[in-house]
Amino acid sequence: MQSLQGAPFDASHRTCFIVHGMGDRAENNWVPQLCQEILQVEDVNCIGVDWHHGSGNLLIYNQATSNVRVVGAEIASVLRTWQNELDYSPTNVHIIGHSLGAQVAAEVGKRHPGIRRITGLDPARLHFEDTPREVSLDASDANFVDIIHTDTHPLLGLGLMKPAGHFDFYPNGGQHMPGCPDRLSFLNNMNALVETIACNHQQASRYYIESVRSPGGFLSYPCPDYESFKDGSCFPCPPAGCPPMGHYSEPEHSVTSGGQTYYLHTGPDPGHFSSYRYKVTLIILGAWKVSAQIFITLFGDERSSDEHQVMTGSFTPGDSYSGFIDSEIKVDEVNCVDFLWTPSPPQSNVLRHQMGAAKIDFQSGEDGRIFSFCTTGTVRDNTAQTLGLCRETPYWLQGHRTKTLRDFL
Repeated sequence: MQSLQGAPFDASHRTCFIVHGMGDRAENNWVPQLCQEILQVEDVNCIGVDWHHGSGNLLIYNQATSNVRVVGAEIASVLRTWQNELDYSPTNVHIIGHSLGAQVAAEVGKRHPGIRRITGLDPARLHFEDTPREVSLDASDANFVDIIHTDTHPLLGLGLMKPAGHFDFYPNGGQHMPGCPDRLSFLNNMNALVETIACNHQQASRYYIESVRSPGGFLSYPCPDYESFKDGSCFPCPPAGCPPMGHYSEPEHSVTSGGQTYYLHTGPDPGHFSSYRYKVTLIILGAWKVSAQIFITLFGDERSSDEHQVMTGSFTPGDSYSGFIDSEIKVDEVNCVDFLWTPSPPQSNVLRHQMGAAKIDFQSGEDGRIFSFCTTGTVRDNTAQTLGLCRETPYWLQGHRTKTLRDFL
């Protein structure tokens, strides 16, 4: 309490504690960065908890796990003082913890019940997975517990594998994050050992930081497993909607049960982690059945998406095919799309066929809306065909044959 006297603490505002993990600290890194991002959008008290003298490293990990209890007890003591002297309710408190810091947050919740929210950023696994709820982060530790799992590899991962909160988010399946090196790549560069091992584990904090400034960019789909998410079984969002992973995931109404898992895809680069999932359905034009890979690029007034491979297979003119993309830009900001195909396997010049897309529909996963783009004609392989927004249904699309290829979902 003495260390907070004179600090700009406002008892009329909510308070956010940010707790770092093993071998980390609360200055010149992601902790103050996250505080600054939150203060840009909310009037809160933001407090970085620095326990770097006790957070240790892999060599003294056992001692660091013991220190979790000490740090958690200290924070709980501060909250009790606030409650007794300032009538400050724990329902005003949100604790965000990474790795061992998430387990510190759990300890606070166990010692001082009624915490509004705890966010676990890839909570530490070793000595915590498959332990009683009194030991590890659990849905009972706060009124709302959300967890982002980014390092769940069964052998090499550092984060909790199993759901433990009310909402458990598994971006990209939870094991390997885009933009992180292969786990064994350090064998060729021992200087990159720490970065390689820590990349997936640290990615949870990076996602959370970006989620503060991208409220709609981390929409997550309730789904039992990653394979079901990838094949489209959990698309689009249910009538109750999909929560965004990260800062804005807290529901409007109280949550009484835990264990709901959510899946999503992210981009590979900071500043471009957010993405928007669409079901893409296209109608093929041409004279011959062609085996090919199909790519889509979206163009808006100010930016364009990457080139996305939508599907691979054999395509029959007049038939309809579906796949999924996770776009960096929203389709409602798009004015045209490019369709491009490459033969698979490559074809000789003598047999070079042409193929096109008469119509491409994009169904939004968020609300089910469909955006349609149309054109005429065909193109040779590796030649882009541009489709603009449909004005009306062309006569050659009316009554076309529809075929679903589960292999493409």
